Amino acid sequence: MGEPWANSVAGIGTDLHLDLTGPRLRAGLTDALREAVRTERLTPGTRLPSSRSLAVDLGIARNTVANAYAELIAEGWLTAQQGSGTRVARRTKPRRAAPAALRPRTHPTYSLLTGSPNLAQFPRREWLAAARRAITGAPHEAFALGEANGRIELRTALANYLARARGVYTDPSRIIICSGFHHALALVAQVLKDRRVRTVAVESYGLDIYREQLSNAGLRTPALQVDEHGARVADLNRLPGVGAALITPAHQFPTGVALPPDRRAAVLDWARATGGLILEDDYDGEFRYDRSPVGALQSLDPERIVYFGTVSKSLAPGLRLAWMVLPAALVPDVVAAKGYLDWVSSSLEQLTLAEFIASGAYDKHVRAMRLRYRRRRDQLVAALAERAPGIRVTGLAAGLQAVVELPPGTEESVIRAAAAHDLEVSGIAEFRYGSTDGRDALVINYSAPLDTEWVGALAALCAVLPPTAGNPAGAT
Repeated sequence: MGEPWANSVAGIGTDLHLDLTGPRLRAGLTDALREAVRTERLTPGTRLPSSRSLAVDLGIARNTVANAYAELIAEGWLTAQQGSGTRVARRTKPRRAAPAALRPRTHPTYSLLTGSPNLAQFPRREWLAAARRAITGAPHEAFALGEANGRIELRTALANYLARARGVYTDPSRIIICSGFHHALALVAQVLKDRRVRTVAVESYGLDIYREQLSNAGLRTPALQVDEHGARVADLNRLPGVGAALITPAHQFPTGVALPPDRRAAVLDWARATGGLILEDDYDGEFRYDRSPVGALQSLDPERIVYFGTVSKSLAPGLRLAWMVLPAALVPDVVAAKGYLDWVSSSLEQLTLAEFIASGAYDKHVRAMRLRYRRRRDQLVAALAERAPGIRVTGLAAGLQAVVELPPGTEESVIRAAAAHDLEVSGIAEFRYGSTDGRDALVINYSAPLDTEWVGALAALCAVLPPTAGNPAGAT
């Protein structure tokens, strides 16, 4: 026949596309069904149309379909049970064992890699309750594409929260909602380039994806050295042509130190004297354990600082919700850039987060996670003191990760030893950019492991650490 047939059976919702070839209908139908099963276009367990329905849709005799089904059942391609209909058989495929070298693990048993909070602690019930309230009360226009700067409900809730919890000076008109920090930085990079900024200084320790984001926008990214007191902001005066600086003042990533008051004042003096912008990444500012969190730098000069925040560390990165608080003069340009790029966070997720914050659920969740992460960090420090007494944890008691100092020259060997113990860890060299300090250390994410994994991950870490760490830098 050579004619493809599409079959749609309303009774069971099954669509079939069969190519019946040859002069004999039964043989053509049998071959077409066998080929569909063999190539897994019809997957195991799929229910097929009844012989009556398929015959009607194909315009052939019912006996032709019934006989084709019977033949395929006898061959083992299909199964038939009373009340369950005719289904594609579940077959065990023979597998050839691959050589050991070609059988790597898909992922290790334990991971202490940075980048994620404890996803098992996402407040599902509270988030769902907030979503229900938000959707129930949402205006009809909330289901349209929305404005480029974001839902007013979320911008209002954030303005209140940031002023109260982080000391940020703002109002809803200065806030732009983005799909994560990466998106926010891309927007600012585009605006800076349009304003003829050519160079943005970045800390000599940090994530390469953000440097690449700036570089992809055509901006140069000289390294601003980081020491035991954070970014050496006085060096900005010696770096040629710098129009902006991306820094993490509350908790430098990944070294874990805070910018002290004299350097906070110095970077503001630089911005005022040169007309430069400070890009403040406040990625985990809520999580300080030894004292109250240090307020945002932005409050000291809102017209010279772009403040970035996100729920990626406090809730979950998969929500894709972040924000910028902008100097008033930058708002129109960033809104225009965001509209051009057409990257918009879901209005429904924005409304849910607004309700989550306004109801107090966000504060409650952050307080709970602060206690949990503090206990994790304390357990890390105690375990190292007991099982690897020569090793020190450095940096602030804050955030989601800590730096574990190593003896000089041992970082790579410790990472290899960890892999042999089925543990993923990051060395600090992974985050180094233009730094000359050459320290050896691990950056340990103590927040992410599940409770059932944490003890094993900690034991594996202690098992691979060398007996002494020499002379570590930074504050314990």
